[in-house]
Amino acid sequence: MLTTELLWNEDAFRQLEPVWDNLARGSMTDTPFQTWAYQKAWWRHLSPADLMTISVRDESGEIVGIAPFFNKDGVLHFNGCVDETDYLDLICKADVAEAVWTTVLDCLCNLEDIEWHALDLCNVPEASPTREILPQLAERWGFSFATEVQEVCPVINLPNDFEDYLAELDKKQRHEIRRKMRRAQGAGAYLRVITAEDDIQTEVDRFLELMQKSTFEKGAWLTEARAAVFHEVAAAALEAGTLQMLFFVVNDYPAAALFNFDYEGRIWVYNSGLDPEAFGHLSAGVVLSSWAIEKAVEDGRQVFDFLRGNETYKYRFGAVDTTIHRIQIGRGS
Repeated sequence: MLTTELLWNEDAFRQLEPVWDNLARGSMTDTPFQTWAYQKAWWRHLSPADLMTISVRDESGEIVGIAPFFNKDGVLHFNGCVDETDYLDLICKADVAEAVWTTVLDCLCNLEDIEWHALDLCNVPEASPTREILPQLAERWGFSFATEVQEVCPVINLPNDFEDYLAELDKKQRHEIRRKMRRAQGAGAYLRVITAEDDIQTEVDRFLELMQKSTFEKGAWLTEARAAVFHEVAAAALEAGTLQMLFFVVNDYPAAALFNFDYEGRIWVYNSGLDPEAFGHLSAGVVLSSWAIEKAVEDGRQVFDFLRGNETYKYRFGAVDTTIHRIQIGRGS
């Protein structure tokens, strides 16, 4: 029999820190966004309401599930929510997902003094067992259920050799990538990889400056609170060995940057920055992405995940769509 404990705000991160990441690694949705550091940073700086975390234990007392929610106007959302976090899900292994979800819903439906009327779960990956489990549980409880494709996350399945990767592209794109890489290298441009020897806060500031310069939309999106998440997550990921921050540098000037995660054999492209006024003839953004893919292949990574958005450039690099889904469950009166 599974049992639950309800933890509020900071208590959840303090009490669950010893087991959180071990459970997240190998969970049914194992991404950088399920890690303790990311979840805590998002809650500290961006959560619009108190964090309500349900921990689930098995008969031996081992924690087998973590369900972090916030309650906004009676609607429960995953901690992380839609605007900053690309993949969200219940944190548990796939083989116990149905039992853990059943226990979580049972807990939610028997809470006293906490009013809620709906679950609104964003960014659930297409392969998640959650998408099959929740319709059945909603029917069992007599709840309404709706789901929709929320957005696409284009990915590249990487071969073992960069030339093999290029060979999979259409002839025009293959030629363009090679030409732009040669031109950048001929101009003395190079790839700078941030390491533990660098001052990470300075490098994040440099990245954020490029991000603000990229487009008006990115500049408007980058609030002080979101910048704080970047700083906190970058420091934690660097310490954990899962941060990949890359700069395109020419004449000692960083003209473009990528803020990636290198996690579980996959590169996750979280965000990017570009100075559109600097060295435009060198196609810094395209070349930096090309270098990042080349590095991923050389490092033996299996997937290059562009994360959310159907921007044209992703498909020019050979990415194919995966989907993330929104799930809504109505409890009724």
